[in-house]
Amino acid sequence: MSSAKEQIKTTPRLSRLGLTCVIFFTVSGGAYGLEPLVGSLNPGWAVALILITPVLWCLPIAWMVSELSSALPAEGGYYTWVREGLGNFWGFQEGWWTLCYTTVDMAIYPVLFVDYLAYFYPVLALPSHGSPSGKVFFFRWLIALAVIATAFVVNARGIRVVGRSSALATALVLAPFALLTLIGFRHWSSVERAVSAVRSGLTHGQSAHWLALGLAVVLWNYSGWDNVSTFAAEVNHPQRNYPMALAAAQVLIVVAYILPVLAGVGKTSSPTLWSESAGWPEIARLMAGNWLAVAVAAMGVVSAWAMFNSQLLYVSRLPSAMALDGWFPSALGRISVTAGVPVVSLALSCAVAGIAAALPFTKLVVIDILLYSAELLLEFLALIVLRLKRPKMERPFRVPWGLSGVILVTVLPLSLAGVVAIATLEGGRAGILQISILPAVILSGIVVYFARRGRTRSGACVPTGGK
Repeated sequence: MSSAKEQIKTTPRLSRLGLTCVIFFTVSGGAYGLEPLVGSLNPGWAVALILITPVLWCLPIAWMVSELSSALPAEGGYYTWVREGLGNFWGFQEGWWTLCYTTVDMAIYPVLFVDYLAYFYPVLALPSHGSPSGKVFFFRWLIALAVIATAFVVNARGIRVVGRSSALATALVLAPFALLTLIGFRHWSSVERAVSAVRSGLTHGQSAHWLALGLAVVLWNYSGWDNVSTFAAEVNHPQRNYPMALAAAQVLIVVAYILPVLAGVGKTSSPTLWSESAGWPEIARLMAGNWLAVAVAAMGVVSAWAMFNSQLLYVSRLPSAMALDGWFPSALGRISVTAGVPVVSLALSCAVAGIAAALPFTKLVVIDILLYSAELLLEFLALIVLRLKRPKMERPFRVPWGLSGVILVTVLPLSLAGVVAIATLEGGRAGILQISILPAVILSGIVVYFARRGRTRSGACVPTGGK
């Protein structure tokens, strides 16, 4: 263990800019995926959710992550926080719940890559019934495997290379949306139409069920802030850079969401265009012609790759940190001498994603939010317990307003998650089946914990700072 920690300490570290861009792709990746929100609700409610959610969801989570990552900047991130605050049992549950859905969930990004690529090569597109021919299925899977392989190569070279590739991808992905926004707002009449569409939409009521489902989509597009904590020991000055990078990324993501949406609805509010089947490329074509449609679609490909690249960074660190505690085979904790990368854990994460990329599954956003919210509950509880048990712990960033502030930032995001859960239960049998995933994952975590408990190491993963 000590040798692994020493290798991490001596390898190149992630800069503040690199961390900001990794956060951008871990949480967002651009405005891709927001189109159905506008189409299923309306411009008014879509804009309202995009603007309100950062205050009630993102800011509290970012503050929690800033305090705990600056106080305990260790590999494993939230797993370490929960273990330090609530004990080994809950620390393991935190890590297990994350691994149960993120390793398979990661496969959606290579699949998204193929979906965006199909804009240029229609032969790769899925038919309306969703089941491609054997030949199309095989080529789609090969391309997804190529995406996974290239991201493995980049990640295997070290965290600094991941940061640089994320910075380049951020500039590329934001460029066409910046052009779309400028074109959309070049005439004052477009601004007036956007304001009118938003105002008109807000005057039309929406059922609580549909608003909650829309909220689930927005929460998913704003989720993942805590995931970037798992590689904290590989970041330059983590006590200072995490709060600043989280704040910068939050502003960047909100702007990257709201401005293109406003520019788009200033041109059209048609649900046919604001949909998964049409989306940003068709909206861009309507606004400026084929050249912008091609640019937006091409950067969708880049965004999908960069999101997988960033997700792979945090997912590979979690089993490595847990292996150092003895929960998983020791090979997963092995760190490369030159790059400071958990190569075996990285390869395993890619292998699982590669297998899952062949499965005919659809991403269930509601299940993601429910499982993610269960993890958040443990993280916020750890924040509260550590404030009470270790009040003198050095905290370069603190959630403001004392313990009352900590309780407030805990209640706000968990209340939103509760709204989604209630709406899911009201969704009938399908909703109940989605909810049932949660106790199944919890039960499996308890079983594995007691099966592996005798093999753990005490005192593992002691928090380490960075230069």
